[in-house]
Amino acid sequence: MKVLVLGGDGFCGWPCAVNLADQGHDVLIVDNLSRRKIDVDLEVESLTPITSIGERLKAWEEIGGKPMRFVHMDIAHEYQRLLDLLIEEKPDSVVHFAEQRAAPYSMKSSATKRYTVDNNVNGTHNLLAAIVESGQDIHVVHLGTMGVYGYGSHRGATIPEGYLKVEVPQPDGSRFEEEILHPASPGSVYHMTKTLDQLLFLYYNKNDKVRITDLHQGIVWGTNTDATDRDPRLTNRFDYDGDYGTVLNRFLMQAAIGYPLTVHGTGGQTRAFIHIRDSVKCVQLALENPPTQGERVKIFNQMTESHQVGELAKKVAALTGAQVNNLPNPRNEAVENDLIVDNRCFIELGLNPTTLDDGLLKEVVEIATRYADRCDRNRILCTSAWTKTQAQAIATA
Repeated sequence: MKVLVLGGDGFCGWPCAVNLADQGHDVLIVDNLSRRKIDVDLEVESLTPITSIGERLKAWEEIGGKPMRFVHMDIAHEYQRLLDLLIEEKPDSVVHFAEQRAAPYSMKSSATKRYTVDNNVNGTHNLLAAIVESGQDIHVVHLGTMGVYGYGSHRGATIPEGYLKVEVPQPDGSRFEEEILHPASPGSVYHMTKTLDQLLFLYYNKNDKVRITDLHQGIVWGTNTDATDRDPRLTNRFDYDGDYGTVLNRFLMQAAIGYPLTVHGTGGQTRAFIHIRDSVKCVQLALENPPTQGERVKIFNQMTESHQVGELAKKVAALTGAQVNNLPNPRNEAVENDLIVDNRCFIELGLNPTTLDDGLLKEVVEIATRYADRCDRNRILCTSAWTKTQAQAIATA
């Protein structure tokens, strides 16, 4: 099929685009390269050296990959160009990664909060409006987040895939049953934008019959896939800084350079995780199993396992000999939480989950060790605080 990958130059978008091309699909990457610009603004670079988008595409073609094309576009602010592109290309599907993806960055300042809302919500709405205006039947696969559910206590209840059956009591004592979107409880401005995306999808699916699959993804770990491993010029990003580094990758990088593992708060926070290899496979499975015309939004929980952050740190420490350092938590969140997640949809579609085994953890440590000289230790700590109280705690730690 012909697939537009919006945000196809990013941490999840690039390996996804490469995988789809490797499966024989006609891939067109659309990106405004904002993630690279944010690196410049934050004065930090990917631990792995990444080539330009032009060099990436050239390398992929040179090793025999099906050629991919690239369009430089800001979908949040270039609506007419986006509409014209859909009309001209007539894609079967659009994979939507084109959103600012980091919770800490979204909480860094009023400017980054406003940027995240402007970029993420406008981009999603422009895409949906353009699909309707184009008159085409295009399947949208969106990368959402498990964070829309929040990380408070669910009292042992399993989080379903998107929808929750509820009973609504009436004044006369009767009840009726209804199925609703699982109540949202976003924990950052970033998570809030993904929650707003859900409502946009609900509306455009109901009103205009747009076919949509929303993937509520856990925290991604790992760096490369089999496809991006084929040439050094295809290497994926490895973010380690306090704003963009995902927690397990950060622990593994810290262990590689002899830096104490940064556990915020008690470490009792439970999170859902998925390896980058499974992430790209899930997107592929979602594209290959689209909703039918008129079917409600498909919502998949794109994760393979859940772990407490503190327990992860202990596992990495046992594997590498690293020390663990408990620091004040910059986030405004529960000290501990449970997280039991239903992910049967992808399992039933054939996903064979990649688990947190020592071999893959060592693989990430080896990558971090190889590029340790590129690490700026001053960028490791997370200094983006959710509230003034958290900011004061960090400042006095």
